[in-house]
Amino acid sequence: MPEAVTDLSLVRQPIHKAHGLGNAHYIDPAMHLEERRAVLEANWSGLAVASDVPEPGDAVPLTFLGQPLLLIRDRAGQVRVFLNTCRHRGMILVERPGKIEGAIRCPYHSWCYSTDGRLVSTPHVGGPGRNTHEGIDRATLGLIEVRSHVWRDVVFINLSGDAPPFEDVNARAIARWAEYEQPMFHGGAESRFTLNVACNWKLAVENYCESYHLPWVHPGLNSYSRLEDHYHIEEPLAFSGQGTLVYRQITDEDGTTFPDFRDLSPKWDTAAEYIALYPNVLLGVHRDHAFAIILEPQAQDRTAEHVHLYYPTPDTSPALRARNAELWRGVFVEDVFVVEGMQRGRHASGFDGGRFAPAMDGPTHLFHDWVAAQIEAGRARARAAE
Repeated sequence: MPEAVTDLSLVRQPIHKAHGLGNAHYIDPAMHLEERRAVLEANWSGLAVASDVPEPGDAVPLTFLGQPLLLIRDRAGQVRVFLNTCRHRGMILVERPGKIEGAIRCPYHSWCYSTDGRLVSTPHVGGPGRNTHEGIDRATLGLIEVRSHVWRDVVFINLSGDAPPFEDVNARAIARWAEYEQPMFHGGAESRFTLNVACNWKLAVENYCESYHLPWVHPGLNSYSRLEDHYHIEEPLAFSGQGTLVYRQITDEDGTTFPDFRDLSPKWDTAAEYIALYPNVLLGVHRDHAFAIILEPQAQDRTAEHVHLYYPTPDTSPALRARNAELWRGVFVEDVFVVEGMQRGRHASGFDGGRFAPAMDGPTHLFHDWVAAQIEAGRARARAAE
């Protein structure tokens, strides 16, 4: 059992004494399953972006943690997430992205659902020509909705259904970036890309949290936003990351930049911040653009990194957006060999989880501590249910 081979007490020590999470947390399928339940399903995990369903009726089928889900914007304009299965025999309802014209119709027996999940039609359920039956209560057989919340365009879901409200869990992050609570616009097709990486999802979070690796892994970025220009962002059991005091705006050939977000305080003239919102969403803000990275854990050693870029206005230069996307793609690709190398390194049986550099690894240690706390809570729930 995973519980027998991992010592979480070592992870939860002060940083100068702590070990990192043990190898099993990165390479053991049984541990991956335990973490899926205790860490990802029990908390508010990032699923997709609301910009994937911009208009009422737009729907996108997704698979997350093995669950078939349907992301949809209902007729009233609300973004919702449902299990993508018919309440009759469990048939997948929507196979490909598109617009729902009329109702969501099951292709098996034509049971139909409104975009807000209500069961509205059950043809021949009472026999040929009879579309009702006393044993089929449509009011209780709507689509099963997954708790969801949209913040900074990211659609967060709580699969277990019992996490505290998103606004409570993430109140400190929301307050920290309150100035950015204003409209922002997805940059479109040239402002989204996916990196498929051969590593456990946690390694992507750990690497993102710290700036310690900048001089060696990102020499171009470090040439103007140096290691010494960075500061730690540390909110125990919530989020962590880095800020920089030096941000250089991207320009096109004639020196044009993106417009700024409105009414930002002067510190943002030269600053930028990057946080990992636990468990699996990586966010960045700058005076003139923002990004969200949703980590999709596909297996204990496979992760898809879905990157989305945003701007203060919808009419920014397509060429400049494309240049910005390529800049960020280059930065994120530079990290691939690191996270994949750490993944391979976790097969070393004598490795004990490693140590943390006390002055440099505080944000990453906080993430390890949070993961350990979620696993401990999950194990306590399991014991209480026995």
